[in-house]
Amino acid sequence: MRIFFYYFVFPGMLFSILLGIFASWFERKITARIQWRVGPPFLQPLYDVLKLFSKETVIPERGSEVVFIMSPIISFVVSVFVATLVGIAQFYPEIGFQGDLIVVVYFLTIPSLCIILGGASSSNPLASLGASREMKLVLSYEIIFWCSVAVVWIKTNGLLKLSNIIHFQTQTSPVIYSISGFIAFVLAFITALAKLGRVPFDIAEAETEISGGPYIDYSGALLGFFKLSQYVLLVAVPFLLCELFLGGVNVLKYIIILILIILVENTNPRLKITQFLWFAWIVLFPISLIAIILAIKGL
Repeated sequence: MRIFFYYFVFPGMLFSILLGIFASWFERKITARIQWRVGPPFLQPLYDVLKLFSKETVIPERGSEVVFIMSPIISFVVSVFVATLVGIAQFYPEIGFQGDLIVVVYFLTIPSLCIILGGASSSNPLASLGASREMKLVLSYEIIFWCSVAVVWIKTNGLLKLSNIIHFQTQTSPVIYSISGFIAFVLAFITALAKLGRVPFDIAEAETEISGGPYIDYSGALLGFFKLSQYVLLVAVPFLLCELFLGGVNVLKYIIILILIILVENTNPRLKITQFLWFAWIVLFPISLIAIILAIKGL
């Protein structure tokens, strides 16, 4: 019964979806204000999902039907699982398990893999192009994200349990207050933008270029599951950043992360895939190695 409550109610599916709806509305509202528009009503993200689930789901005639259908569903289930683990570390630290940090970081890769598989399974050239771009993104930013997590692991004396990492920072100081921790936070934030598919890293979707990329053939409930995954990840990923670098989650920290995401979205153009690859491997990856060296040195 407790497991059901944790996964489906709090801090799992229901809580993550509701907070994700708020975060999506907040993001769209602030973006609208920056662009001198009114913006959507508070429940617009919810209306968007309900409308998708009420529409017909069209399955491409060619391609892999099973993979096409299962990709968004698995993406949603895994996103909720990650949000549950991250939330448990903050709200129920006594029931976390050793090594949950590795599990969370590992499972955070799966929604991106589902986008790749879903796009590639539709046999649409534009979807395949988007899937190819997403694959290159994952191969580039994932190692940088792991390096930033390694800095946290070093700074917290080898802790791999999220609740212990939070407790360690409350007893000492947040990881971000150190030189290596600040660099790692910036790197983790940049890669988080890529994980969330936000500008300037919405290269796989690129609506103005490839009409949505991997999502181009999705409709109805299947597209709704992808949309719900985005809502949930908009909770799970900022929560994880707060726990790893800021000493835990509270409303102010979460709002600050959201505002940073919004500011980056509205002040940067979309990168080309070649520009991102250069930026990731030539700029970010060497910096991530420097951050690890600084962390080892105690800086």
